Amino acid sequence: MAETTRLHASLPAGLSLPRSLGYADDLALDLSMGPHPVWLAEWLCQRVDLQPGMRVLDLGCGKGLSSLFLAQEFGVQVWAVDLWISATENAKRFRSTGVEDQVFAIHADARDLPFAHGFFDAILCVDSYIYFGTDDLALPRLVEYVKPGGPIGMVVPGFMSPINGCLPDHLRPFWAQECWTWHTVQEWRWMWERTELVDVDAADAMPDGWRMWRVWEEAVYRRHHPDARSDDPGPDARVLDIDRGRTMGFIRMVGRRRACASA
Repeated sequence: MAETTRLHASLPAGLSLPRSLGYADDLALDLSMGPHPVWLAEWLCQRVDLQPGMRVLDLGCGKGLSSLFLAQEFGVQVWAVDLWISATENAKRFRSTGVEDQVFAIHADARDLPFAHGFFDAILCVDSYIYFGTDDLALPRLVEYVKPGGPIGMVVPGFMSPINGCLPDHLRPFWAQECWTWHTVQEWRWMWERTELVDVDAADAMPDGWRMWRVWEEAVYRRHHPDARSDDPGPDARVLDIDRGRTMGFIRMVGRRRACASA
């Protein structure tokens, strides 16, 4: 718990994530494929009413830590779907943690899901929606799999303000072309509301999200560079220090399928 407390204590004061205390930093560092999946999942779930026994799709689950969190913290059944990580690898992980009867590993593409329409009580995407959700037809496809009235929620990196023109120079050391899938809160809200398939319950940015992100990036850097100088947080953390939330942060969207919605 000491290691957990160290990183957790570094979170910004305005960000309350008490459930995450039970998840060791080493586990998150080993299983993450981006910023801390448990921190992001907990923040998302603060705006989603999950009840024991619900069927939840964790779409783009990566190595499954968000799925473990959902099952252990909320008592839901989780279908852990990912395209890049094999179902066999994730199933072994779920079996080793004793949740194989509650979390089910599936290898599938978000654009072609192997489920019956209306099967899920909720659909959640933790740090994954940007890889398939910028398609104008993504939400219309996805909404079919949740029951009428059920929530679809996602948390992703995003722009805190629009980028007009060229990319700011201070972001270039961090940037990859895939980052152009990011949007502002207003842009995401517009993309969802214009479909008339969901009522948006939440569309906001994480308070001081860049500080949380920086804590994580420095931890990742020090894990891979144990001999780094004590005053060197790593290149991604340095970009975040310069940006200070002007451009980069995390965005949360939660929409509820309209009762009469049909894509």
